[in-house]
Amino acid sequence: MEGGPGEQGGKERTVTGRADRSAGGVRAGRTGLRSVAGQVFALQAVIALLIVAAAAVALVLQGRYDSERDARNRSLAVAEAFAHAPGTAVALTSPDPTAVLQPRAEAARKASGVDFVAVLAVDGTRYTDTEPELIGQKASGDVARAAGGESFTEIFHGAPNDAVRAVVPVRDDRGAVVGMVSSGIEVETVGQAVEGRLPVLLGAAAGGLALAVGGAGLVSARLRRQTHGLGPAEMTRLKEHHEAVLHSVKEGVVIVAGDGRLLLANDEARRLLKLPEDAERRHVRELGLEPRTAALLLSGRAATDEVHLAGDRLLAVNVRPTRDGAAEGGCVMTMRDTTELTALTGRAEVARGRLRLLYEAGTRIGTTLDVVRTAEELSEVAVPRFADFVTVELLDPVVRGEEPSGAFTEMRRTALSGVRADTPLQPVGDLIRFVVPTTPMASALTEGRAVIQADLAAAQGWRAQDPEGAARALAYGLHSLLTVPLLARGVVLGMANFWRGAETPEPFGEEDLSFAEELAARAALAIDNARRFTREHSMAVALQRSLLPRVLPEQNAMQVAFRYLPATAGVGGDWFDVIPLPGARVALVVGDVVGHGLHAAATMGRLRTAVANFSTLDLTPDELLSHLDELIDRLGEETEPGPRGELGPGIGAEAGADGGPGEGTAGATCLYAIYDPTSGACTMASAGHPGPALVRPDGSVEFPSVPAGLPLGLGLGDRPFASARLKLEPGSKLVLFTDGLLEGRQRDYDSGLKLLRESLARPDRTPEQTCADVLATLLFPVPGDDIALLVARADRIPADRIAEWEVPTDPSAVAPVRTAAAARIAEWGLEDIGFTAELVLSELITNAIRYGRPPVRVRLVFDRVLICEVSDGSSTSPHLRHAADTDEGGRGLFLVAQFAQRWGTRYARRGKTIWAELPVSPDEPDGDGAGPVPDLDALEDLAW
Repeated sequence: MEGGPGEQGGKERTVTGRADRSAGGVRAGRTGLRSVAGQVFALQAVIALLIVAAAAVALVLQGRYDSERDARNRSLAVAEAFAHAPGTAVALTSPDPTAVLQPRAEAARKASGVDFVAVLAVDGTRYTDTEPELIGQKASGDVARAAGGESFTEIFHGAPNDAVRAVVPVRDDRGAVVGMVSSGIEVETVGQAVEGRLPVLLGAAAGGLALAVGGAGLVSARLRRQTHGLGPAEMTRLKEHHEAVLHSVKEGVVIVAGDGRLLLANDEARRLLKLPEDAERRHVRELGLEPRTAALLLSGRAATDEVHLAGDRLLAVNVRPTRDGAAEGGCVMTMRDTTELTALTGRAEVARGRLRLLYEAGTRIGTTLDVVRTAEELSEVAVPRFADFVTVELLDPVVRGEEPSGAFTEMRRTALSGVRADTPLQPVGDLIRFVVPTTPMASALTEGRAVIQADLAAAQGWRAQDPEGAARALAYGLHSLLTVPLLARGVVLGMANFWRGAETPEPFGEEDLSFAEELAARAALAIDNARRFTREHSMAVALQRSLLPRVLPEQNAMQVAFRYLPATAGVGGDWFDVIPLPGARVALVVGDVVGHGLHAAATMGRLRTAVANFSTLDLTPDELLSHLDELIDRLGEETEPGPRGELGPGIGAEAGADGGPGEGTAGATCLYAIYDPTSGACTMASAGHPGPALVRPDGSVEFPSVPAGLPLGLGLGDRPFASARLKLEPGSKLVLFTDGLLEGRQRDYDSGLKLLRESLARPDRTPEQTCADVLATLLFPVPGDDIALLVARADRIPADRIAEWEVPTDPSAVAPVRTAAAARIAEWGLEDIGFTAELVLSELITNAIRYGRPPVRVRLVFDRVLICEVSDGSSTSPHLRHAADTDEGGRGLFLVAQFAQRWGTRYARRGKTIWAELPVSPDEPDGDGAGPVPDLDALEDLAW
């Protein structure tokens, strides 16, 4: 006790002494070159100095070499240019070469920048020289090579100066050497060029050295910061602490060198791996480790929480390579004992896997609104992570989109998936019957919940239902079954059967029931949605097809073929029509209602009916579209939603079934074209619809420009539609289509137009063949929108079946025109209706003269009927009225209506045309044709 304070004082002194030495070591390390940082700085500075010096010397030598090479090239170029210059060879053979060549040589020397240009004789005598006193003397050095015809350069040492010179022979027209040209640059000049670069080189070397020394200083400073200026004692203390911590932690640490030798293993690693005492410095394969663990240590790859076996223990192993941080490479492995945790986490991992599978099922089941495909997705998602084979059976009404009948003793196998292609189970399409009530399937359907048959060999009811099929399944290796009914809204839609075979030896257990029921519930909801969509889609398709023309009307203006394909995902509102018009004309219509479903189909039917009705008014295309736009606006106002209870009878119920309550009339696009076979003129207007394609008789394809109007129902207001007019040659084809033909998820509109042009560029194709070509080229495997296609080949009425007359505004002119018309009708072989035609023409012409304005024109067209047309310049609309018995007039139009099959008025920009159609057979008029016929002369006095 008495020595305690002294001992404590000694300990304090010892610690204080160590601290002092540490502080001194730090100060010495920071100020002297004994520290690692100082030694690194000195070494880097010396290396930088040597590198900079070597670089400077190399640059000087390279500069001198470059200057000398440049002097050689320049001298040779000057000598060759002077030697080959025109007149040089002639001057050498002249009586006084010096007088001719000396001025030229001086001019060439000054222009080229060389130090001398000399012209020599073949024996070396100078004719010219920069120094005139040398003229006439022989040149020094060996010039015999040039006299022999060889050009060369050399470093010349001798009088008058050392130089880099070039000697080039001069040849006459016959190729004989008649002299030589020598040019060069003095060595002193070359040296001056190199010396001129020395300041720059030395400055660059000094700058490089400064940068290198500065970099070395930065590296040294960083190294000093990283080591904190610690001395050897402090580093030793750190080592001791490292050893203490390394061997006291409850996690094994192993360090392996790049050659596979064990460098370090702490106490926990020795215990877990049962390493021998002399394990360090021995190869990993000599330590008795598990082969998988040894292979991981030698592989050099990183690993995170891999489970390895060590005796009866399970180790969680982490490996990280040390190549970037250790000179010898290798790796560091840490491990911890997870034997107790494995049992606890195994079930959690299974649960997590099931949750991931359920999440995946939510994204993979129900991607399409197709019943069969949804059943297939259910079978695919459970294989192989839950079952080896999955079968899905559905009731036949469900597959067709109908309501399930409630009886579930028979189902149709709809989907089958497995880990192998060969399977002992019945194939897709077979009818599966559940006649034995003790089978797992029948029990699941009766109880409305999942049923497990862990051992199929012991399932007597299942084996009794189909002995041969059960024997095949057992022989194949199927041993366990989990069957789940597919229920939606409490109604059985079908069932799903999960089978396990040799690939999964574990049978289904109770923990699998909830997962299977959850998976089946999600699939049943998707199947029910697909069933309801199938029903709605079928209804919409039926409505759509019932509202579209099934056969085209008979007419001679165009040969027409059509195609209509509803969308796979939902029926849209595409429509088309072919409408015969008075005057042997025909109207072509293509339109598209915005949206899909029953609402779009019903709107399409209303628009088609409206277009057909407006066509009877004989309106121009732009006027018809204006009327159609006003109609859609009125329909939209009628279906405008109001407060609850004010929608009107039956409106609220229907609105919610197709896109939400109160859904009004959707917008639409329309293209309307009128073709006149008497002139070949085609007039068309567009309300936001793509323009047509025109195929010429030679096969060339073009897309005529049609003024683009706004779509119908978008509030056009006072902005009118515009028409386009073009001429169709006989044999031309007009192709009308909706945008569903061109556009899709994988193709834009321009690409579709390009493909359409390619498919149409085939001459001598009928409209039917053209439709087939277009669909074969552009049809999508799964159309996302409706497709309407109309191909019309233009024909012409022969000129000999058209007769026209200009009628003077004089009642006496009626009889001659009537006589000429009767003669033309007789030429056509229509004598049976000649009298009726004369009667109708007389009435129309007489009243046009009396009540119309000039000019008055008459036209007869012999088509499927005889068309009588009388035009005048007045826009007054005639109307049918019944005259009294005492009236003197007013019966003309009544007579026309009685004897004509159809009659009407067509307005032009100026005036109107009254037309009447007479059947070519007298038995076909709408009237009975009986009764006395007044005298034609008397009928001329009748008026409207």
